[in-house]
Amino acid sequence: MAGKFVITKDRRGEFRFKLVAGNGQTIAVSEGYTTKAACVNGVESVRRYAADAPIDDTTLATV
Repeated sequence: MAGKFVITKDRRGEFRFKLVAGNGQTIAVSEGYTTKAACVNGVESVRRYAADAPIDDTTLATV
């Protein structure tokens, strides 16, 4: 099964999305959004930009 985005509303009334893998494990959780439309926009941004995003590993030691 493919992963999915799950939109929820937290105790503060803010909307958040989770990216959930096919096995049910949460991969990522968003910031809080004041509107559902803004949350859906966040999902679309991840879909659009994350596919080609490079990894910037700042834990690598420089010599």
